[in-house]
Amino acid sequence: MGAYVAVPESGSGPGMVVLQEIFGVGGYIREATERLAGIGYVALAPDLYWRIEPGIAHEHTEAGMGEAFQTAQQLDHPLAVRDSIAALKALRQLPEVTRGKAGVLGFCLGGTLAFEVAVQSDPDTAVCYYGSGIPEMLDRAKEIRCTVLFHFGGQDPYIPREQAERVCAFARNESNMECHIHLDAGHAFDNHEAPMFHQPEPAGRAWAQTTDFLARTLPA
Repeated sequence: MGAYVAVPESGSGPGMVVLQEIFGVGGYIREATERLAGIGYVALAPDLYWRIEPGIAHEHTEAGMGEAFQTAQQLDHPLAVRDSIAALKALRQLPEVTRGKAGVLGFCLGGTLAFEVAVQSDPDTAVCYYGSGIPEMLDRAKEIRCTVLFHFGGQDPYIPREQAERVCAFARNESNMECHIHLDAGHAFDNHEAPMFHQPEPAGRAWAQTTDFLARTLPA
Protein backbone atom coordinates (compact mmCIF):
# COMPACT_ATOMS: atom_id res chain seq x y z
CA MET A 1 0.00 0.00 0.00
CA GLY A 2 1.49 3.30 -1.08
CA ALA A 3 1.12 6.54 0.85
CA TYR A 4 1.83 10.24 0.54
CA VAL A 5 3.85 11.61 3.46
CA ALA A 6 4.47 15.21 4.50
CA VAL A 7 6.99 16.11 7.22
CA PRO A 8 7.06 19.42 9.12
CA GLU A 9 9.99 21.81 8.73
CA SER A 10 11.22 20.81 12.18
CA GLY A 11 11.78 17.30 10.81
CA SER A 12 9.65 15.57 13.43
CA GLY A 13 6.37 15.72 15.30
CA PRO A 14 3.34 13.66 16.26
CA GLY A 15 1.72 11.72 13.43
CA MET A 16 -1.62 12.11 11.68
CA VAL A 17 -3.08 9.58 9.25
CA VAL A 18 -5.16 11.39 6.60
CA LEU A 19 -7.96 9.25 5.17
CA GLN A 20 -9.20 10.00 1.69
CA GLU A 21 -12.53 10.96 0.21
CA ILE A 22 -14.04 8.82 -2.55
CA PHE A 23 -11.86 10.68 -5.09
CA GLY A 24 -8.68 8.98 -3.85
CA VAL A 25 -5.33 10.42 -2.82
CA GLY A 26 -5.18 13.30 -5.27
CA GLY A 27 -4.15 16.92 -4.99
CA TYR A 28 -6.69 17.81 -2.31
CA ILE A 29 -5.71 15.02 0.08
CA ARG A 30 -2.02 15.66 -0.53
CA GLU A 31 -2.65 19.33 0.31
CA ALA A 32 -4.40 18.28 3.51
CA THR A 33 -1.31 16.33 4.56
CA GLU A 34 0.85 19.37 3.76
CA ARG A 35 -1.55 21.55 5.76
CA LEU A 36 -1.05 19.29 8.77
CA ALA A 37 2.72 19.28 8.25
CA GLY A 38 2.54 23.07 8.25
CA ILE A 39 1.29 23.00 11.83
CA GLY A 40 3.83 20.46 13.02
CA TYR A 41 2.50 16.98 12.21
CA VAL A 42 4.05 14.12 10.26
CA ALA A 43 1.07 13.38 8.01
CA LEU A 44 0.54 10.19 6.01
CA ALA A 45 -2.26 9.60 3.48
CA PRO A 46 -2.53 5.88 2.58
CA ASP A 47 -3.79 4.84 -0.86
CA LEU A 48 -6.88 2.94 0.28
CA TYR A 49 -7.80 2.10 -3.32
CA TRP A 50 -4.59 0.12 -3.82
CA ARG A 51 -6.39 -3.23 -3.77
CA ILE A 52 -8.55 -2.04 -6.71
CA GLU A 53 -5.76 -0.26 -8.58
CA PRO A 54 -2.82 1.65 -7.08
CA GLY A 55 -2.79 5.41 -7.53
CA ILE A 56 -6.45 6.06 -8.37
CA ALA A 57 -7.19 9.80 -8.12
CA HIS A 58 -10.41 10.98 -9.76
CA GLU A 59 -10.92 14.56 -10.89
CA HIS A 60 -13.06 16.82 -8.73
CA THR A 61 -15.67 17.37 -11.44
CA GLU A 62 -19.21 16.10 -12.02
CA ALA A 63 -17.85 13.36 -14.30
CA GLY A 64 -15.07 12.55 -11.85
CA MET A 65 -17.59 12.29 -9.03
CA GLY A 66 -19.53 9.67 -10.96
CA GLU A 67 -16.34 7.69 -11.51
CA ALA A 68 -15.41 8.11 -7.85
CA PHE A 69 -18.76 6.70 -6.71
CA GLN A 70 -18.19 3.66 -8.94
CA THR A 71 -14.71 3.12 -7.48
CA ALA A 72 -15.96 3.57 -3.91
CA GLN A 73 -18.58 0.88 -4.52
CA GLN A 74 -15.74 -1.55 -5.31
CA LEU A 75 -13.99 -0.79 -2.02
CA ASP A 76 -13.99 -3.60 0.53
CA HIS A 77 -14.94 -1.47 3.52
CA PRO A 78 -13.79 -3.79 6.34
CA LEU A 79 -10.45 -4.20 4.55
CA ALA A 80 -10.19 -0.42 4.17
CA VAL A 81 -10.58 -0.10 7.94
CA ARG A 82 -7.84 -2.69 8.43
CA ASP A 83 -5.61 -0.87 5.94
CA SER A 84 -6.24 2.40 7.78
CA ILE A 85 -5.22 0.79 11.07
CA ALA A 86 -2.12 -0.65 9.37
CA ALA A 87 -1.27 2.86 8.14
CA LEU A 88 -1.57 4.16 11.72
CA LYS A 89 0.82 1.47 12.94
CA ALA A 90 3.26 2.16 10.11
CA LEU A 91 3.17 5.90 10.80
CA ARG A 92 3.95 5.37 14.48
CA GLN A 93 7.08 3.46 13.50
CA LEU A 94 8.53 6.26 11.37
CA PRO A 95 11.59 7.82 13.04
CA GLU A 96 10.18 11.30 12.41
CA VAL A 97 7.15 10.59 14.64
CA THR A 98 7.83 11.65 18.21
CA ARG A 99 7.13 9.14 20.99
CA GLY A 100 5.03 7.02 18.61
CA LYS A 101 2.07 9.37 19.07
CA ALA A 102 -0.36 9.50 16.15
CA GLY A 103 -3.98 10.30 15.40
CA VAL A 104 -6.30 10.02 12.43
CA LEU A 105 -8.23 12.57 10.38
CA GLY A 106 -10.62 11.74 7.57
CA PHE A 107 -12.89 13.48 5.08
CA CYS A 108 -16.21 12.06 3.84
CA LEU A 109 -15.50 8.33 3.27
CA GLY A 110 -12.39 8.94 5.32
CA GLY A 111 -14.46 10.57 8.07
CA THR A 112 -16.39 7.33 8.50
CA LEU A 113 -13.18 5.31 8.37
CA ALA A 114 -11.55 7.56 10.98
CA PHE A 115 -14.49 6.85 13.30
CA GLU A 116 -14.09 3.10 12.73
CA VAL A 117 -10.34 3.28 13.38
CA ALA A 118 -11.14 5.00 16.69
CA VAL A 119 -13.61 2.22 17.53
CA GLN A 120 -11.38 -0.69 16.53
CA SER A 121 -7.89 0.60 17.29
CA ASP A 122 -6.00 3.06 19.48
CA PRO A 123 -5.30 6.39 17.77
CA ASP A 124 -4.29 9.15 20.14
CA THR A 125 -7.01 11.39 18.71
CA ALA A 126 -9.47 11.41 15.78
CA VAL A 127 -11.09 14.05 13.58
CA CYS A 128 -14.07 13.06 11.43
CA TYR A 129 -15.25 15.43 8.71
CA TYR A 130 -18.81 14.68 7.48
CA GLY A 131 -18.63 10.89 7.74
CA SER A 132 -21.98 9.67 6.43
CA GLY A 133 -21.63 6.23 8.02
CA ILE A 134 -21.13 7.55 11.56
CA PRO A 135 -24.78 8.04 12.63
CA GLU A 136 -25.68 4.42 11.92
CA MET A 137 -22.65 3.20 13.91
CA LEU A 138 -23.19 5.47 16.89
CA ASP A 139 -23.98 2.50 19.12
CA ARG A 140 -20.28 1.61 18.94
CA ALA A 141 -19.04 5.05 19.97
CA LYS A 142 -18.85 4.01 23.63
CA GLU A 143 -15.96 1.74 22.63
CA ILE A 144 -13.82 4.76 21.67
CA ARG A 145 -11.12 5.64 24.19
CA CYS A 146 -9.43 8.56 22.40
CA THR A 147 -10.64 12.13 21.92
CA VAL A 148 -12.83 12.70 18.86
CA LEU A 149 -13.93 15.78 16.92
CA PHE A 150 -16.89 15.62 14.51
CA HIS A 151 -17.71 18.14 11.78
CA PHE A 152 -20.98 18.16 9.83
CA GLY A 153 -22.67 20.53 7.40
CA GLY A 154 -26.12 21.74 8.36
CA GLN A 155 -27.20 21.67 4.70
CA ASP A 156 -25.53 18.40 3.72
CA PRO A 157 -27.72 16.56 1.17
CA TYR A 158 -25.96 13.26 1.93
CA ILE A 159 -26.26 13.39 5.75
CA PRO A 160 -29.70 14.46 7.00
CA ARG A 161 -29.53 17.21 9.60
CA GLU A 162 -31.28 15.07 12.21
CA GLN A 163 -28.55 12.43 11.88
CA ALA A 164 -25.81 15.01 12.47
CA GLU A 165 -27.76 16.35 15.45
CA ARG A 166 -27.98 12.83 16.86
CA VAL A 167 -24.18 12.51 16.74
CA CYS A 168 -23.75 15.91 18.39
CA ALA A 169 -26.30 15.07 21.09
CA PHE A 170 -24.34 11.91 21.88
CA ALA A 171 -21.03 13.80 21.89
CA ARG A 172 -22.33 16.39 24.34
CA ASN A 173 -22.61 13.68 26.99
CA GLU A 174 -19.10 12.31 26.41
CA SER A 175 -16.10 14.05 27.94
CA ASN A 176 -13.80 12.88 25.12
CA MET A 177 -15.96 14.09 22.21
CA GLU A 178 -16.73 17.39 20.48
CA CYS A 179 -19.14 18.00 17.62
CA HIS A 180 -19.85 20.96 15.36
CA ILE A 181 -22.67 21.40 12.85
CA HIS A 182 -21.81 24.21 10.46
CA LEU A 183 -25.26 25.54 9.63
CA ASP A 184 -24.17 27.31 6.45
CA ALA A 185 -22.28 24.30 5.02
CA GLY A 186 -23.15 21.48 2.68
CA HIS A 187 -21.18 18.30 2.04
CA ALA A 188 -17.40 18.22 1.50
CA PHE A 189 -17.18 21.93 2.28
CA ASP A 190 -13.44 21.66 2.98
CA ASN A 191 -12.63 20.34 -0.49
CA HIS A 192 -11.11 23.35 -2.27
CA GLU A 193 -10.59 21.33 -5.47
CA ALA A 194 -14.31 20.68 -5.92
CA PRO A 195 -16.16 23.88 -6.97
CA MET A 196 -19.52 22.16 -6.44
CA PHE A 197 -18.70 21.54 -2.78
CA HIS A 198 -16.12 24.00 -1.47
CA GLN A 199 -17.32 26.69 0.95
CA PRO A 200 -14.41 28.82 2.21
CA GLU A 201 -16.08 30.34 5.28
CA PRO A 202 -17.22 27.12 7.03
CA ALA A 203 -14.03 25.41 5.82
CA GLY A 204 -11.89 28.05 7.50
CA ARG A 205 -13.98 27.93 10.66
CA ALA A 206 -13.82 24.13 10.85
CA TRP A 207 -10.07 24.11 10.24
CA ALA A 208 -9.55 26.61 13.06
CA GLN A 209 -11.59 24.34 15.35
CA THR A 210 -9.58 21.35 14.16
CA THR A 211 -6.21 22.98 14.82
CA ASP A 212 -7.39 24.08 18.27
CA PHE A 213 -8.62 20.55 19.01
CA LEU A 214 -5.32 18.99 17.88
CA ALA A 215 -3.33 21.49 19.91
CA ARG A 216 -5.23 20.31 22.99
CA THR A 217 -5.37 16.57 22.31
CA LEU A 218 -2.16 15.81 20.36
CA PRO A 219 0.04 18.93 20.62
CA ALA A 220 2.81 19.35 18.07
